[in-house]
Amino acid sequence: MSLPPRPVDDSSDAFRPHPRHNCTAGVKAVSGTPEGTGSGRDYRAAFDAAHLPMAVVGADGLVTGANPAFAGLFGGDTTGRSAEELTGLAADHDDRKTYRDVLRGRRPRLCCTRRVKRADGGTLWAEITLTPLTGPGENGRGGGKGGGGRGALLCVTDIGERRELRARLRHLEMHDAVTKLPNRTLFFERLTAALESAAYERGATGRIGLCYLDLDGFKAVNDTLGHRIGDKLLTAVAARLAECAESVGASRGGGHLVARLGGDEFAVLVEESTGTEQLSDLARSVLAALQRPFDLDGQRLSVSASIGVVERAAAGTSATGLMQAADTTLYWAKEDGKARWTLFDPERNAHRMTRQALSSSLRPALERGEFALEYQPLVGLADGVTHGVEALVRWHHPRFGTLAPNRFVGIAEEDGSIVQLGRWVLRTACRQARRWQLDHPGSRPLFVSVNVAVRQVWDSDLVADVARTLEETGLPPHLLQLELTESAVMGSAGRPLQALQALSDMGVRIAIDDFGTGYSNLAYLSRLPVSALKLDGSFVRGFQDEAHPNPADETIVEALVQLAHRLGLTVTAECVETAGQAARLRRIGCDSGQGWLYSRAVPPDRIAELVGLTALPA
Repeated sequence: MSLPPRPVDDSSDAFRPHPRHNCTAGVKAVSGTPEGTGSGRDYRAAFDAAHLPMAVVGADGLVTGANPAFAGLFGGDTTGRSAEELTGLAADHDDRKTYRDVLRGRRPRLCCTRRVKRADGGTLWAEITLTPLTGPGENGRGGGKGGGGRGALLCVTDIGERRELRARLRHLEMHDAVTKLPNRTLFFERLTAALESAAYERGATGRIGLCYLDLDGFKAVNDTLGHRIGDKLLTAVAARLAECAESVGASRGGGHLVARLGGDEFAVLVEESTGTEQLSDLARSVLAALQRPFDLDGQRLSVSASIGVVERAAAGTSATGLMQAADTTLYWAKEDGKARWTLFDPERNAHRMTRQALSSSLRPALERGEFALEYQPLVGLADGVTHGVEALVRWHHPRFGTLAPNRFVGIAEEDGSIVQLGRWVLRTACRQARRWQLDHPGSRPLFVSVNVAVRQVWDSDLVADVARTLEETGLPPHLLQLELTESAVMGSAGRPLQALQALSDMGVRIAIDDFGTGYSNLAYLSRLPVSALKLDGSFVRGFQDEAHPNPADETIVEALVQLAHRLGLTVTAECVETAGQAARLRRIGCDSGQGWLYSRAVPPDRIAELVGLTALPA
């Protein structure tokens, strides 16, 4: 065995032995201590006795000497054999260059992991380390650009057990402990890898699909039967999902990953989707599989699922975007009645996003003064005189333009901002009505009608709000009419009824808006402090065909008008658009009309002009 003439500095950064093995003996054995000396014999003995396979590699890449462990691993005498061929440590271009540099002393170390072939034909996962040996006049970091290297020490460390342990730990980390399915972490890893693969690069035609499902009523199982039964149910559900994915995947091709994302949420990822039909088949298969009862510990359980289905071109799709779409679609499935699958709809999603944008900006919009009121006349059908106006709120949104109430009032009712918005509308409308009265003292004053949401009655002191507003603005109570929907008033008891009665006692008019769309009990209505009904526009639209009128429409409206009059209520017809409609309404005794025949809703400065308010001569 050829030995270098001087020892390696084993404290140098040029070599760091593996912490589990004592490589020092091997280094010193090949380091150049004269073999005839005692220390040289000791080093050589230690090198030969080391369990770690080690060899000296010359500058030409050939093995010049090896210990028995190395010879046993690779089969007999390895002297003269190529270290690269034995270990594959220079398998790629970068490692090949580093390998040559280490042999020449230009690099301090090469370390890589390779699967090497043993002498018995088996394979071994090994960490291979190559460290340069220094020669005379060289520093401890190699020979520099001059290439004064004297070869290198090659060490082969068996890391099979380490890799196996790491693989077991990764499996535990990446799989759900209950169902043994891939967990959320592995699911997102696979999803991200799929979207980043060459087949899904921008411009490619690859598609990806996802079924995101949530068990309906699973919490009730946990709460009533306990988590042990709940876990068994999850495991059984997981097995059926895997069967469905395998069955659909086998018939249509492509790989399907079934994962438990947490709780009772599961996902089936279709990495090579052939289209929405494939995803629809999968969703239907899952629903059918879950409809079969589960027999668990003597309990027969039934469970259903809501499934959100997303299928799209993979190019340009992100994992976050795909999951957001799936989550939204799952919500739609639950909203639509559960136990069903729903396909992602871009238009519906755009509406949802607009709704979210409006919801988040509604309260700040009040502070920024983005709301305004317009007024639509309420005209007497008998005399053609405008007796009042309805205040209609508009939102001048900086992004979406001018929005009508139907675009945002429902949102305001959901998040509670309707109370603050309602107060602003009430105060602004009363202030404007009082201004018209003061500006035109000789004209008949107009009453103003303001819509009130149910939540305003429940979540605020409506009576106090109205009283304070009337006092601040100076508007007489009889010039204010509050409109509540039919469903809000019918069945009123307790606080709502007390509020309506207090407002009526104050002199404020109470009107039922959109009358006829609910299930009104007119006998009960007679006991409420209501002074007016506003017929829903659907009744009036039945009068559209003047050439061939439907007598049933007219009969219904006439009956409603007569009943209202017998209860002492006035009737206003909404959505009057033609003179023919107005004439028929007038003939059956309707008191007033509101609609485009007379005017659309207009800004307050147009009302005086429209109505023709003039002061009487002095």
